[in-house]
Amino acid sequence: MSDPARVPLGSLVALVTDKVTVGKDPSKPYVGLEHIPSGGSLLLGTAAAAESVSTNNQFRAGDILFGKLRPRLRKSVRVDFAGYCSTDILVLRTIGSNEPAFATFVAQSDAVFMGAIRTEEGTKMPRCSWGDLKDINVFCPAPPEQQRVAEVLATVDAAIEQTESLIAKTRQIVAGLRHDLFTRGVTADGRIRPSGTATRFGLIPSGWSLGSLLDIADDSRQPILTGPFGADLGNDDFVSEGVPVLRIGNVQSGHLDLSDLLFVTPRKALELQRYRVRSGDLLFARQGATTGRNTLATQDVDGYLINYHIIRVALDQAKCAPLFVEAAFNEEVVKRQIERDKGRGTREGINTAQLKALQIPLAPVDEQRAIASILNAHAVKAATLQEDLSKLKCIKHGLKSDLLTGRVRVAAAVATEAAADV
Repeated sequence: MSDPARVPLGSLVALVTDKVTVGKDPSKPYVGLEHIPSGGSLLLGTAAAAESVSTNNQFRAGDILFGKLRPRLRKSVRVDFAGYCSTDILVLRTIGSNEPAFATFVAQSDAVFMGAIRTEEGTKMPRCSWGDLKDINVFCPAPPEQQRVAEVLATVDAAIEQTESLIAKTRQIVAGLRHDLFTRGVTADGRIRPSGTATRFGLIPSGWSLGSLLDIADDSRQPILTGPFGADLGNDDFVSEGVPVLRIGNVQSGHLDLSDLLFVTPRKALELQRYRVRSGDLLFARQGATTGRNTLATQDVDGYLINYHIIRVALDQAKCAPLFVEAAFNEEVVKRQIERDKGRGTREGINTAQLKALQIPLAPVDEQRAIASILNAHAVKAATLQEDLSKLKCIKHGLKSDLLTGRVRVAAAVATEAAADV
């Protein structure tokens, strides 16, 4: 016996086919696929109607815009204004007494996107069609329950949007703070100084100097070292488990990505022990499109090895604060030199000789540590917000899995309680 709460998508929303080529209202915006985020629920922006000279679909406030080109990108949002959009976007409108907010969440659900991907056609530019989408079986309870489901999911969405806004504001604050710290410096009591000093590479705080990485390197280890290559470490040396080796993809801007690691045996690692990483080392991606990425080695990677595409700078923590040095490499004084000196062509990169020649802003060690402490406090705050965002997204995924499939049915009291918990 069929479930009366399950219906074809075409019973919940209908395709709007209104099109326009000329005579567009200049007061209405244009939405292209580039304005719809992958997996998000808020538009990234709009353009002027005049920017699209081709035929457009027309939509009105409350309609759902569903990207039919490359459905794997999961582009679907509801708009609160009227306008025009690309013909690679399906305009869907809620039918009858169905709840528009509920219909929006259904259009963003796994069931709909999996159906879109399953029926897409084309290799280079795969597209799905309304003819196939409208027959996808979706959960569609009575309008009162639709409204309650939408309320729960909208509450989580609001929390996600608020957290994303806080993350964006935190990044703006940190960017402005870093500029002040590295052009003006801080006093002993932690206050920003009034002015800086001009150098040939840009402004640095008064009392600071331009120096080399060698001035703050650990002389007991090879200060600036490229990882082994060829005869020392080749593809045949990698095994399924053992001592991890950091490669170019592992070094990101400001963090390490350890999701894809290769390993060598402990015996091979012993042969390559001079290439081991210690917590506080500064790591650079030295070649290719990732040039310019650098980050500090954390305690998590203490004892890991590096390969040929990574440069390790062994910092002496009695002479410097590693977090300060890492931050210095993202400032204009250093960026200008890296851009000027890095290799050109298809294998654009930076080498150990260029790193040794770079002039970086150096503060007295106590001031370095004070600045590192300030930066660390903001980094902890940003990490906490990012963790909160990840948790909220997991909650939303779980709720969608339960509420948009009918696995869990929602009564009014349950909806109110669930919304309050978020």
